[in-house]
Parts: sequence; C-alpha cells; structure tokens
Amino acid sequence: MKKLVLTVFSAVALVLAASGSGMAAGLVATVDVSAQTMTIKKHGRVIYRWKVSTARRGYVTPRGQYRPIRMHRMWYSRKYDMSPMPYSIFFRGGYAIHGTNAVKRLGQPASHGCVRLRTDNAAKLYALVKQVGPGNTRIVVIN
Repeated sequence: MKKLVLTVFSAVALVLAASGSGMAAGLVATVDVSAQTMTIKKHGRVIYRWKVSTARRGYVTPRGQYRPIRMHRMWYSRKYDMSPMPYSIFFRGGYAIHGTNAVKRLGQPASHGCVRLRTDNAAKLYALVKQVGPGNTRIVVIN
C-alpha cells in the first residue's frame, strides 16, 4: 500500500512540476504576417491584439519560433540611417519587434523585415518580456 501511495504521489508531483514549468513560459507573441497583426497571450489568455507592419515587397520577415536574444529600450539601426527603434526586442540576428511613429502604415507591409508596432504597444510588450523574462517568452511568426 505504501508503494502505491508513493507511486501515485510521485506521478502527481511530476505532472504538477511539468504543468508549472509550462506556466512559467507564459508569454507568447504571435505575429500573423497575412493579417498584419500581433496577438499577445499570457498564460494562454489573449491580453492584446495589435496591428503591425512586417516586411514590404523585396524584404522578408523570418517565419518560425524564437526567444528574445537581446533587448534595448532604444536602439538605432546602423544599417538603415540610424533609424530609431524604440523598445526593441531582437529575436533573430538584426530582426526585432520595435515601436514606430509611422502608425499610418500599421496593418500593411512596410518594413525592411522587422515587426513594427505603435510605440506605446511596443513599450507594453517590452515591459511584459522584462517581467516574465526572455527565457519565458516565445515569439512566433506565421504566414
């Protein structure tokens, strides 16, 4: 009987530990290139949905699943004439999610490959990633 209780207890502990680590990886930013939107989920619940701009013709926004690799409250693009990139969250090489003042272009492809969003929304996402940690954040870019 003791063995059975210990076995059941161990199994329950393993399940709880696995689900707890799943909760820790609780922030997912999904960029839908076709819809030009970003959906933010925290612990599986949608908390934000915003318009974005991804790569215009001749450029590409890389598809896939990523983790943030570095973050800068303000970054200036050396490649594109020192263009400001507020609240940058880099996810693959020089590709980042960042704020823009070109809000009239949101909802349509307009960038050189980065994911642009309103600066106030970029600040919210940046704060969320800081709060949960880059290791607990996923960036998913889909068609």
